[in-house]
Amino acid sequence: MSIDEKKLNDFIGKIVGDVGAAMSAALVVVGDKLGLYKAMAEAGPVTPGDLARATGTTERYVREWLNAQAASGYVEYDGATQRFSLTPEQAFAFADDSSPASVPGLFHVTAAMWHGEEKATENFRTGKGLAWGDQHPCLFEGTERFFRSGYIGNLVSAWLPALEGVTAKLERGAKVADVGCGLGASTILMAKAYPRSRFVGFDSHERSIALARERAKQSGVADRVTFEVARSTDYPGKDYDLVAHFDCLHDMEDPVGAARHVKETIARDGTWMIVEPFAGDSPEANHNPVGRVFYSASTMLCVPHSLAHHGPALGAQAGESRLRGVVVEGGGFSKLRRATQTPFNLILEARP
Repeated sequence: MSIDEKKLNDFIGKIVGDVGAAMSAALVVVGDKLGLYKAMAEAGPVTPGDLARATGTTERYVREWLNAQAASGYVEYDGATQRFSLTPEQAFAFADDSSPASVPGLFHVTAAMWHGEEKATENFRTGKGLAWGDQHPCLFEGTERFFRSGYIGNLVSAWLPALEGVTAKLERGAKVADVGCGLGASTILMAKAYPRSRFVGFDSHERSIALARERAKQSGVADRVTFEVARSTDYPGKDYDLVAHFDCLHDMEDPVGAARHVKETIARDGTWMIVEPFAGDSPEANHNPVGRVFYSASTMLCVPHSLAHHGPALGAQAGESRLRGVVVEGGGFSKLRRATQTPFNLILEARP
C-alpha cells in the first residue's frame, strides 16, 4: 500500500483538530457550570486572578482554562496586557442564555454522550437500546438549552408564520398540544407570544414534566400552560387547532402510531407542525459538518431510544421522504409540505 505523505499529514492534522475540540468540550461544560463565561462578559478584559476572584474559583485552574479557551479561539488574549476577554460574538454564544446563538447546551449534550459510551459500546454488540430517561441527567437540560436557542431565534418569528393560517388562530385563541415537549421550552415560548391561546405539553419522561411545570411558573404562564405525563400515542384531548412535535418524532418508538394519534386528536381544520433536524434524503447529502453532529447524536441518543422500545429507529437524519411515509402513508394525513427550513431544521406542515 502506497502512502501519500501530504495526504497523511493533512489527515493527521484533521485528527489533531478533532481531538482538541473533543477535549476542549469538557472545559466548556466546566466554564458554563462555574459561570466563567458570564463573569468575563460582565467584567471585560480580565487576568486569571481577576476571574478567579469574581467566580470563587482557584487561579491556577482558571489560568490553564483560559489558555485552553484562547487556543480554541473561544476567548481572546492580549499579550501586551496579559488579559483575556470575550468578543461580543463569543459572549453572545457562551454567556447569554436568551441568545438565539447560545451554545453551552450542545456541549452538555456532548457530555451526556460520553457518559453513555460504555452502554453504547455494549449495545453495538447486542443490538439493544437505551431509553431517553436512562441517559445521564445532564442530557435533559442540555437538550432543552440547545433547542431553546433555535426556538428563540425562529419559532415565533418565522416557523409559526410559515404555517397557513396558524398565527391568526393563535392570536384569536387556539388549543395547542406540544407532544414530546421535554422541559417545555417550545410550549412556554408560544404561550408568551400568544396569551389568548391555551397550551398543553406532553412527554413520557416524568422528570422533564416536573421541570417544565416549574419553568412555566417561573415564566408567568402557568395560567395558560399545563404539562402532563403522556405518550405520543395516547395523550388526551380532542380538536387541537395545532399539534406540534419539536425535534422528537424521529426518536419515537412508534412514529406511525404517533402520527395516527395526531390525526385522531387534531381539529378538522387543524395543523400538525413537525420540526425535525435538517437532512437530505440520501446519506451522502448529509456528509457535512451539520450531518456529522446529527449522525453522532443519533447514534448515541436517538436510535438507542427507539430500539429500547423495539421501534423503527428512524434516526436524526431520517429526511423528508421517510417522514412523508410516516405522516401520509402511515398516519393518513392528506397533505404534507415543507413550510420553511434553517441550516439545522426542517419545518413540515401536515393537514388532515
